[in-house]
Amino acid sequence: MLTHPTDEKLRDLNLSGMAKALAEQRQSDLYDSMSFEERLALLVDREVTERDNRRLARRIQGAKLREDACIEDLNFKLRRNVDRAVIQQLATCQWVRKAYNVFITGATGVGKTFLACALAQKACRDGFESIYLRTPLLFQDLALAKADGRYKKLLASLAKKRLLVLDDWGLAPLSDEQRRDLLEIVEDRHGRAALIIVSQVPVEKWHQSIGDPTLADAILDRIVHCAVRIEMSGDTVRPHYFKVKHEKGDE
Repeated sequence: MLTHPTDEKLRDLNLSGMAKALAEQRQSDLYDSMSFEERLALLVDREVTERDNRRLARRIQGAKLREDACIEDLNFKLRRNVDRAVIQQLATCQWVRKAYNVFITGATGVGKTFLACALAQKACRDGFESIYLRTPLLFQDLALAKADGRYKKLLASLAKKRLLVLDDWGLAPLSDEQRRDLLEIVEDRHGRAALIIVSQVPVEKWHQSIGDPTLADAILDRIVHCAVRIEMSGDTVRPHYFKVKHEKGDE
């Protein structure tokens, strides 16, 4: 029986997972007792799994997460004022589905970015397109996009992401142009897509850091009322100290 033409046709049809599974079935007698439909089901399952894995890899790569973080690596033994129950609830990603927001605040080095990336990575695993951006660089990109005619396209691209992570929020006073850019971004997401904001500045001072009272009211009104707040504390540590190695006995 000729096998190569079948393999080639499967690959031509972009069914590489089925092709690999078929090759494995040929090389093992474990499948001899199975019916045709049982073996076919295994081929289909393998194809679905491989496609899901490729899509996940693309989502994680496209998210451009600053930290290689995942929920399972969070170390709750460290005293960071992070409630395990809250994180477990966030890990369900219901907040992403409902287009709620998460605010993570605290001093430098307590693990804010790691936690934000862990939540974003879980969103990717659950099928949500995500993107991590440092707020100062985002404003630079928006300014360049205005200059070369990509502004509307860039805003549309951000709006399509089911989760947007804005790190280093409020590090410097905003210009009037930046305030208006920020309003456009939060308006596009309001009630439609989720947002994580990571900041050293307490939420109570965001109005002041945004600047113009009218625009600050408009921006905060769209993000504050449907947000979970995580106010991290503790001594400054390197981000990897918020990560726990999976050793026997760790919880």
